[in-house]
Amino acid sequence: MRFVRFGDRGVERPGCIDDDGRIRDLSDHVTSLEGESLDPDALSRLADYDRTTLPLVAEGVRLCKPVRRIGKIIGVGPNYGDSAELAGFKINPEPTLFLKAATAASGPNDPIEIPRMASRVDWGVELAVVIGRVAKYVRVEEALRHVAGFTLANDLTERSFQLQRGGQWTKGKSHDTFAPLGPWLVPPHAINHDDIELWLDVNGERQQTGNTRQMIFKVPYLISYISRFMRLEPGDVIMTGTPGGVGLSYDPPRFLRAGDRITLGGTGLGTQDYVCTTL
Repeated sequence: MRFVRFGDRGVERPGCIDDDGRIRDLSDHVTSLEGESLDPDALSRLADYDRTTLPLVAEGVRLCKPVRRIGKIIGVGPNYGDSAELAGFKINPEPTLFLKAATAASGPNDPIEIPRMASRVDWGVELAVVIGRVAKYVRVEEALRHVAGFTLANDLTERSFQLQRGGQWTKGKSHDTFAPLGPWLVPPHAINHDDIELWLDVNGERQQTGNTRQMIFKVPYLISYISRFMRLEPGDVIMTGTPGGVGLSYDPPRFLRAGDRITLGGTGLGTQDYVCTTL
């Protein structure tokens, strides 16, 4: 089962996708996709419902980020060799971690805001992991038991805020709409997270292609590693790194402007499609 959230801001409801690709309303069975409802066992019980008996949702409804409350978003620095080499980042023996503000999360088709004073807004298609139960000092072998599901993400970054304004990366990563998530939350048993083709286009021109097979630090290891430094809770999101082709890696670099359209996707994860706007 692929889980979604749908509706206008402030009145979003939980749902799922049926075998014909239509949205079905789950709100009679779960109040929201957050907290305890993200436990893998709870999601498994929801998946047992006959989707054909669930109310159909009108076509064209807005899809939201697939998790209602996100405690924290943890980003992973260079995790693909080609991306690190092209962008000039060093790959360390241990993963580079950074935080994106939870307020950066947005839906898979919501407009992207170009911040004031921004000139170097970059893109980065990624596989994201949504935590489903508390994880602390988790062993690699047990890591996937703590996963609610996987979703598509775009790690947007204002590079001058990140690299030229001093301090750490958070200020370049955390503007509103800089973490689009969705459209779906896909349970671990329903997808092979080690073989997902990722791609991203800007204005119809392919910028990124890659496969999660190429990740340096694999998903179970990342969950285990991060859980040594901070408690992971239901609804937390891990963004696992982006393949080569970010705007910073070009000569000259390419960055986003108001009016640019971004489309991206991943095998079994659906697609995102939005336009950049200014404040």
